[in-house]
Amino acid sequence: MTAVTPSPGAARPGADTPVVSRALPWLLAVGGTLGLVAATALLVERMRVLADPGHVPSCSINPVLSCGTVMGTAQASAFGIPNPVLGVAGFAVVATVGAALLAGAGFRRWFWLGLQTGTFLGAVFVHWLIFQSLYRIGALCPYCMVVWAVTIPLFWYVTLHNLRSGHLPAPPGSRRVLAVLARNHTVVLTLWGTAVLAAVGQAFWTYWSTLL
Repeated sequence: MTAVTPSPGAARPGADTPVVSRALPWLLAVGGTLGLVAATALLVERMRVLADPGHVPSCSINPVLSCGTVMGTAQASAFGIPNPVLGVAGFAVVATVGAALLAGAGFRRWFWLGLQTGTFLGAVFVHWLIFQSLYRIGALCPYCMVVWAVTIPLFWYVTLHNLRSGHLPAPPGSRRVLAVLARNHTVVLTLWGTAVLAAVGQAFWTYWSTLL
């Protein structure tokens, strides 16, 4: 049997592989699938609203959790096409990459840098949408929130993997910092998520307080 030599830049699984890198294929596959499902559901609801302006989306639950309100804004088509179309395309790629890694595929450095760029742009776009939802639109889309919850971890763990693997250049002497980040990766992610939840709570506190 001929041994297969990993391509340059491919992750090499084994006992010395960081936990983050070993879990990354599963994160990409599962996270990409969840994001794809949420984006597809939102796209279907958008199409139903276009076909019937009187249709009430299933994700319009109350004055705050209201997909219908968000869909009617300019921010819902930030690049001239419905945002869910971008989500369906992007998450399909992410899920496919995760499945390929689980099947034993290896990718070169340029591919990982491409994935890094995609997740970075996705994270920037998601945070812009979070700001718009909280402080401009004044409503939350449940399916969009699933996308937020998926995109942030995807960006964080792809970045950690690329830094640890040397795909992304790191400043000299940063090895110790990277090691600390890798050991505390869930802490960073928890603080990140808590900050987003705190912003949601603060922005809609007047409404939430009426439910107490």
